[in-house]
Amino acid sequence: MTGLTKREQILWAKKKTEEGNQLWLPLITHLIDTQNVINWLFNHWISDGQHQLIENGHSDEEFQKLIKFIGFFHDIGKATPAFQIKPSYNGDRSIDYEIIERLVRSGFTELDDLSLMSPSKSPHAEAGEAILENFGVPVSVGAIIGGHHGKPLQNIPKNQINDYTANYYQSDIDRVAQKRWKQTQADIFKYGLKSSGYENVDQIISVDQPQAVLLEGLLIMADWLASSEYLNDDRSKPLFPLIKLNQSCSDIDMSNRFESAIETWNLSDKWEPEMVLDDDSYKSRWGFNARPVQKVMTSAIQNTDDPGIIIIEAPMGIGKTEIALIAAEQLAFKTGEDGVFIGLPTQATTNAMFNRVNDWLEKLAENQSENFSIKLMHGKAQFNKNYQNLPSASNINDADDLGHTGSVIINSWFSGKKSILTKFTVGTIDNLLLLGLKQKHLFLKHLGLSGKVVIIDEAHAYNSYMDQYLYKVINWLGAYHVPIVILSATLPKEKRNQLLIAYLKGKFGRKYKQNFKASKDWQTMQAYPLLSLLDGDKLMQVSNFPGQSDQLPSKLRVERLNLDDQALVLHILNKISSGGVAGVIVNTVKRAQQLAKLVPKDTKMMLIHSAFLSPEREKQEEVLQSLIGKNGQRPSKMIVIGTQVLEQSLDIDFDILYTDIAPMDLILQRVGRLHRHQINRPQLLEIPRLYVMGINSFGDYGDANQSVYPKYLLLKTDYFLKTEITLPNDISKLVQKVYDPQNDNQITGISDAKAEFDNNIEIEKHKANVFQIDKPNRRESATIHGWLNRSQVDVDKDEQKANAAVRDIKETLEVILLRHTKKGDFLLDGRRLADTDPQEIDRQTIRIPAAVTPRIDKAIDTLENLTSKYYPQWQESKWLKGALALPLDEKLSAKFDKWTLKYSSKFGLSYEKEDKDD
Repeated sequence: MTGLTKREQILWAKKKTEEGNQLWLPLITHLIDTQNVINWLFNHWISDGQHQLIENGHSDEEFQKLIKFIGFFHDIGKATPAFQIKPSYNGDRSIDYEIIERLVRSGFTELDDLSLMSPSKSPHAEAGEAILENFGVPVSVGAIIGGHHGKPLQNIPKNQINDYTANYYQSDIDRVAQKRWKQTQADIFKYGLKSSGYENVDQIISVDQPQAVLLEGLLIMADWLASSEYLNDDRSKPLFPLIKLNQSCSDIDMSNRFESAIETWNLSDKWEPEMVLDDDSYKSRWGFNARPVQKVMTSAIQNTDDPGIIIIEAPMGIGKTEIALIAAEQLAFKTGEDGVFIGLPTQATTNAMFNRVNDWLEKLAENQSENFSIKLMHGKAQFNKNYQNLPSASNINDADDLGHTGSVIINSWFSGKKSILTKFTVGTIDNLLLLGLKQKHLFLKHLGLSGKVVIIDEAHAYNSYMDQYLYKVINWLGAYHVPIVILSATLPKEKRNQLLIAYLKGKFGRKYKQNFKASKDWQTMQAYPLLSLLDGDKLMQVSNFPGQSDQLPSKLRVERLNLDDQALVLHILNKISSGGVAGVIVNTVKRAQQLAKLVPKDTKMMLIHSAFLSPEREKQEEVLQSLIGKNGQRPSKMIVIGTQVLEQSLDIDFDILYTDIAPMDLILQRVGRLHRHQINRPQLLEIPRLYVMGINSFGDYGDANQSVYPKYLLLKTDYFLKTEITLPNDISKLVQKVYDPQNDNQITGISDAKAEFDNNIEIEKHKANVFQIDKPNRRESATIHGWLNRSQVDVDKDEQKANAAVRDIKETLEVILLRHTKKGDFLLDGRRLADTDPQEIDRQTIRIPAAVTPRIDKAIDTLENLTSKYYPQWQESKWLKGALALPLDEKLSAKFDKWTLKYSSKFGLSYEKEDKDD
């Protein structure tokens, strides 16, 4: 380490006492480790697309230097007395004394007697930025150093050193002490400048805001990796371990240390997409030839030069998922991306998609003879059997017993906030929308998603609040030139247009209109199926699919049905009297439960909604798929009653369908489960028939329905929903009629509902903007200073609060439901709690309805008291620590505040308010 004195080499970055051993890591070692790691990540881990994006007009040589610079100087703020006198986290004063004594012996005299007035005013990240600013480093680069712990400073720390001089130089007045620290920092700066390839500070380039965001994400990742002592908890595979206190920098072979760590850590292979051949790709991936719509869309995507956002509108069951996955291969090949993210509305839809993506990825891994890492991202991923059965990256062999190479693996290093860095990720839409939320370490999400092809499924399923996040996210993805594929069967044209414009503004800025090319009718296009494809600054819309007309259309008969619950059940029973499967989709759990209780016991019935225990809900979906899914063993007669969970991504087939009134696009989604497959049906049900319930009269849809969906949309749906629908021709036409305000003049008495609807939209937009990051700022003066500042609720430490912030959901409590009796404690299925693994107990979760817990803080206190009273040992379990228990009695009921809760494996969780007289 030529150029550094013993004084610089004796500064520490990390110290601890572990199992009786005193360990430390020299600051210079950690700086070089991080420099080596970030340089490797930049050159070998990020995608080619990210590489081009980060450099953005600068030469590769300039950025190679800058990357090394920020890696080395990320912790320069630790070369200060304020940091060097910090005590150990574990409170071992002996190691603190020993290190201080060594610093004193190396020339930092009187450091052992130092008592600073305000050391906390100069945390090392901020101190690092202040030191670099003092050396003349560009502001945009210094901001990256100041924010490397996840949140940038509000402003440049101009007066930091003047205001807290002793924190940097040991004394406010002692010139000798000050000179010593200034020289130490100058020596380290000179060494780091040279090791980065610079001759002087003036050669360091500035970066714009999007570049800085990605560089910050890369620096955080590099710092975390360089701070990882071991790959796994068993500590059998070292990465960048600390050294013994009696060792020094000279005892470390830095080159060997780095190479060994990267070889140990780099367990996943890089995807190298190949050119897609239309027919061969579908055949090799799924064993069938591309259908007409698939073939035309795949061909159109293949013919692009600079693909951006792609919106696919097509009927349910047409094979949109296969189009999207082939598109992912095409787009990755064209744009240089090396991963895929797929976002879906719910955990259930995510689980279903994960299995399909995993099968597809296995084919890619086998073809390339490489191991690809995948991540399932939602709150219950640890309970997904298919995901948990995948091999660990650290245990995978080069070839299996049959000589096959290439596999889908799980890399445990990519966990927590690092999860999104996994190259292939399937998750709930929250994980994408969080890209727009002001949250600590947000840079990691931007880094993770900017190198992937992003697929958004069921785009119609997000409300106006979530849409605000979606548009902001697409704006940023456009700035990163990330290719996006959006899928929907029922997309309002206004939403389609906003998605396209959000991407255009992100990619080309506010002046996108100057070069934008599109047909005159692009904003009013109602063709269906429809492919909208942005190629550079040109929008192409494809609506001609030769051969598709041979398979469709079909006629759907629609009838309104206004019956009480008892009469409704009799109506359903009559319709399936000669056999058949009836689907009943209603808007609330309570209504679904009420109807289910009226079905005669001799009629096969299934009830599906969100108020079941997680394991029972999973089992129900599996059973339902096995009965009425594709190639299912269909029963001769059955009634399936459920809520909105039945309208999204479940590949099930009803012979006849009943639905509560809902917005047109959602009704048509539900219709996608009617006569979905080409099978033989009971003679009386050969014609698809839809019964729409809940319409008391025009404009009166009942309090329950109107509390779930805006009355304005229900009114327009009721008005435009005729007695016959031609599928798929009418799908887009009907959706556009409902969502186009120009049609309002056809409907009398709609003005009040429209005003309320518009007002709610504005409220939702305002609420969403409170938590959102700003749009990308490419001005030369723009930095990441203040980028994550906010004065609202803290969402950094609570994942549930963060997810709620992007979904605008009422805060509800998740509890573990158990049976507490005189005979002991049991799971609801009868297993004794004492004999059950903590991981299995943790699966028994359910959410208490928001109506039952209007005061969430009071409810938490009540549940915490119950949990600590009956299950104090949970605090010692990694699975159950912090979990809340709701014990039920022998009859599976409980009193909670003014409510009575009851659970049934047949009907789920129900709740009733106690009488006031009780």
